[in-house]
Amino acid sequence: MGGRRLRVHTDGAARGNPGPAGAAALVYDEAGECVGEAVRFLGVATNNVAEYQGLLLGLGQALELGASEVEVVTDSELLARQWSGEYRVRHPELKELYGKAKEAARRFERVVVRHVRRGENVAADAAANRAIDSAPGA
Repeated sequence: MGGRRLRVHTDGAARGNPGPAGAAALVYDEAGECVGEAVRFLGVATNNVAEYQGLLLGLGQALELGASEVEVVTDSELLARQWSGEYRVRHPELKELYGKAKEAARRFERVVVRHVRRGENVAADAAANRAIDSAPGA
């Protein structure tokens, strides 16, 4: 594979839990320039489902952009700890999304998921909320 390293900020948002939900991923190159964005309205979903959908969007964008290594930045402690194996994935819908994400991650040489505070993930949060706002009837 090439040697392209990308940083992917992901987020999911739900207004109500469950409620109208959106997911987003912003992709940055090594110089810190935003080189890709994916935003999706999810319909009604939980915040945790939305977080995983953001992860899947981000991994998809990174693959399309030719990444060999990906650093995923998320403000979801649950997602980060499930990814590392510290927490088990119990919810059936999350198990399915977790499996899809792990499968997608196999297409890269390396994927690291890093948890940050919400304040360090503001742009991805805004994009996920923009997805909800863009929904029909919003």
